[in-house]
Amino acid sequence: MSGSLSPSSAVTIRPALREDLDALMALEVAAFATDRAERRAIRHAIASPSISLLVALDGAVLIGAATIERRRGSRRARLSSIAVAPSRAGTGLGRVLLEAAEAEALAHGCDALRLEVREDNGAGIRLYERSGYRRFETVPDYYEDGTTAWRYERPLAGGEGARPAPS
Repeated sequence: MSGSLSPSSAVTIRPALREDLDALMALEVAAFATDRAERRAIRHAIASPSISLLVALDGAVLIGAATIERRRGSRRARLSSIAVAPSRAGTGLGRVLLEAAEAEALAHGCDALRLEVREDNGAGIRLYERSGYRRFETVPDYYEDGTTAWRYERPLAGGEGARPAPS
């Protein structure tokens, strides 16, 4: 399915529940060839007070997820994962999840969001750069297959936000 999400789309974003675990595992397998989250890590994220795991649903079908990590004493959150079902690639769901992740970080008192993206993930890089994220670092051999990560950061909602570290 291609095209973009419209306001009338039946996509709902909500916190993940324990009952979503099997669907989240299936999404990991469908969305990522490597660096997949393990079942126990997803189970932990669902219950963690310092991690927000948001899911995107089309009716009862889980079609995407975003994981946001926070540290006590830090005003910077980290988007550790966005997963979109392959059948929904190119529909704008990644942007919807990114905006939900930003809102979640703000709701927890964070004023900046950081993330890593594979240097060969053109769609992800375009999404982040079009959304105002600035690359501030490259990390060689970051992913399990040896691919380099590009680190990005964006201040949130008019706050000063943390300034990206020099590269």
